[in-house]
Amino acid sequence: MKVIPIRSALSTPLSVRADAADGPLVDQRGRSVRDLRISVTDRCNFRCVYCMPRAVFDKDYPFLPRAQLLSFEEIFRVAKIFAARGVRKIRITGGEPLLRKDIERLIAMLATLDDVELTLTTNGVLLPKLARTLRDAGLHRVTVSLDALDDATFRRMNDADYPVERVLEGIAAAQSAGFEAIKVNMVVKRGSNDQDIVPMARHFRNSGHILRFIEFMDVGASNGWKMDEVLPSRDVIARIHEQFPLEAIDPNYEGEVAERWRYVDGAGEVGVISSVTQAFCSTCTRIRLSTEGKLYTCLFAQHGHDLRDLLRGDADDARIDAAIAGVWTQRDDRYSEIRTAATAGRPKIEMSYIGG
Repeated sequence: MKVIPIRSALSTPLSVRADAADGPLVDQRGRSVRDLRISVTDRCNFRCVYCMPRAVFDKDYPFLPRAQLLSFEEIFRVAKIFAARGVRKIRITGGEPLLRKDIERLIAMLATLDDVELTLTTNGVLLPKLARTLRDAGLHRVTVSLDALDDATFRRMNDADYPVERVLEGIAAAQSAGFEAIKVNMVVKRGSNDQDIVPMARHFRNSGHILRFIEFMDVGASNGWKMDEVLPSRDVIARIHEQFPLEAIDPNYEGEVAERWRYVDGAGEVGVISSVTQAFCSTCTRIRLSTEGKLYTCLFAQHGHDLRDLLRGDADDARIDAAIAGVWTQRDDRYSEIRTAATAGRPKIEMSYIGG
């Protein structure tokens, strides 16, 4: 994994930005930073075939030692600086974020930030134990990953022998804890779980939850991505529409990555995320903070920018803000717009390391 040190990755004009700690940041394509995704662990209790295939992430895989992970205080410091720069949504990710000990303490810290929506993505199996605690700590919304309703298919996808029922229990626990409009994400891999598209739609209709279908992406370098295993989102919508008529609806906000559809009969809504077939790079407002304190300006990035040395050195907030500004203002990522068979095979940071 190649990492560019912060001092060499950032250009001279950083000092110009240091006195504008509360202003918006705009990148080379006119995109403002509004969404911060924070990975709190690179570990997971699943071994999903599209994210952490067991052949790579086996019992001997060298996960990060505890000392290398950012502390909650370091994470909060970075998040506070980003909030001053215009970030209005923070999502906690992993790996599986609920494996991070005392995660509710971080949630409580981040919940003190004004005008910031705080969300978390999880595989759901630990929600029966933690949902109420997370809600009480100030978490606003939760997204749960579920790649099939058929138990055999789901166990094959997660490759850790977790049954569907464990995830459904987690969703029910989140709802009982007071979370509303829970999002359920299904990564669709043609030939593996696409037969469960309509059953998933049928199950979550009238539930109050929002089901979203995500195209299988070439994230990282270990999931064996092939274009012929991508089922275009338009085909997903067509399959559902044939059974339950749909109509398109407007996005909730500018830069929303999910294309929204609602059931004509009022039974709720579904969404599709089409990074492969309908690139949304032009409106991407996301930046990612890895478990060990590196900034990544794209899900398909090849390198990050180290903040941990600044956080653990003598840098004040102004200097850290200048580093962040330098990273974002130089950003020109548009990977999904230029994806080819050749680019798909190049080394990239694993999704389990920086979150989805």
